[in-house]
Amino acid sequence: MAAIQPAEATVEWWRDAAIYQVYVRSFADGDGDGTGDLAGVRSRLPYLVELGVDALWFTPWYLSPLADGGYDVADYRTIDPAFGTLAEAEKLIAEARELGIRTIIDVVPNHVSDQHVWFKAALAAGPGSPERELFHFRQGRGANGELPPNNWVSEFGGVPWTRLDDGDWYLHLFATGQPDLNWAHPAVRREHEDVLRFWFDRGVAGVRIDSAVLPAKDPGLPDFTPGVDPHPFVDRDELHDIYRSWRAIADEYGGIFVGEVWLPDAERFARYLRPDELHTAFNLSFMSCPWDADLMRTAVDDTLAEHAPVGAPATWVLCNHDVTRTVTRYGREDTRFDFSAKAFGTPTDLELGTRRARAAALLSLALPGAVYVYQGEELGLPEADIPRDRIEDPMHFRSGGTDPGRDGCRVPLPWTADAPYAGFGGDTEPWLPQPESWAKYAADLQVGDPHSMLSLYRDALRLRRTEPGFAVRASGDSAEAALTWLSSGPGVLAFSRTDGLICVVNLAGPPTELPGHTSVLLTSGPLDDEGRLPQDTAAWLRS
Repeated sequence: MAAIQPAEATVEWWRDAAIYQVYVRSFADGDGDGTGDLAGVRSRLPYLVELGVDALWFTPWYLSPLADGGYDVADYRTIDPAFGTLAEAEKLIAEARELGIRTIIDVVPNHVSDQHVWFKAALAAGPGSPERELFHFRQGRGANGELPPNNWVSEFGGVPWTRLDDGDWYLHLFATGQPDLNWAHPAVRREHEDVLRFWFDRGVAGVRIDSAVLPAKDPGLPDFTPGVDPHPFVDRDELHDIYRSWRAIADEYGGIFVGEVWLPDAERFARYLRPDELHTAFNLSFMSCPWDADLMRTAVDDTLAEHAPVGAPATWVLCNHDVTRTVTRYGREDTRFDFSAKAFGTPTDLELGTRRARAAALLSLALPGAVYVYQGEELGLPEADIPRDRIEDPMHFRSGGTDPGRDGCRVPLPWTADAPYAGFGGDTEPWLPQPESWAKYAADLQVGDPHSMLSLYRDALRLRRTEPGFAVRASGDSAEAALTWLSSGPGVLAFSRTDGLICVVNLAGPPTELPGHTSVLLTSGPLDDEGRLPQDTAAWLRS
């Protein structure tokens, strides 16, 4: 399959794109076995065209034992049989592109699966072997090596080291089945560069980089000491050389990168977005922000300020496959997102959360830059309560059962209200159970309802494509220049874009007068009888 042609690749579509995240296992089931697959995605391409997105980001679809939802990759050149075949992936990429939708794939440079051929060879070869040099194997501490090699803590909680029968320990910052790669080894770099070329050759337009600040480690693997820089495994300077080499490959194909970069330091965050490194990075501070006007404005200002020095576009995200769904989060007393705050049985007002999620959709879609929409957000899906005996997420088990995990935002989508399992696939129960109420969110019901969440997203994405005020002007323009804050009352955010476009969001104030305008383009809910914007409502205006 040919890559995107150079003339087309020069269009910087990614600067203001609307990108839809597909979690294949839960999107649509084409063969009726209870697991979403590529055939299911292909069958729903017309839906995605109607929705109005520019690209699809696929979470890992590669061969995997699913120790962590596919982020434990056993082979980057093989599609997991549960999802389909490489030929089907190539066909999906091509068919989507013919419909005007690009494809972004996921790579996970920090680790592979313990079923990867390299790791199996390392286990077989034994201590001190060249095969083990591709990973981080170490002898333990203590009189008999019975203690982990250092004091690091896993991203999933607990000790990130597992001891083998031969006495060696191996590092896994995530689940036990995800051994960390040694990025100081040239073979690791060569392999990932080959993988990038493999997928760019098949027509993908971009690559999302999972846990982008973690792959490089201090070669001595020293203990972590709070406040001491550099960190032994987060945001190491060596990473920038790696991503520069990747950027050179992407530039050959006209491809782009988006990094998952969790960093509190704005200056260090921006380093990943220099012109010879990544094109964009996820805006995780905005996604985690509470439903509070002052904090939300600060998150927007900080995001634009972080990106301005390097001329990179911001990205806006409300939810993804790791995060509590927006409707549920905004319906709680604590509306921020924090992994450490997740708990079973948190009271939720779904009616309130839905109003806020509708307003947040218009807010995020009005901001300058690219926006990511996680599958099911356009249907207004809440977080599902998964029975404890059906939870699969390793975060739940590594927490000792206190963390509900991430499965609640990964429940298979409802497509047809009166079909078995809300039309997800056939008659086989999906891999995660759908709540009994799921049918009322089905896409077929929402298509015919002008007041539904799906209709709101469709209308908003159509306006986002057709109204000139939403466009990012040029690669050299500052994102900050595309937004001007307007005077507003307490609890209200109001800003203008170019060409007379205005967005107003009432997060906590009494009904507020709209700024001067010639027309109302779209609202997330009805205005009051006096034409004012009620609380938890947003409006797009043309002045």
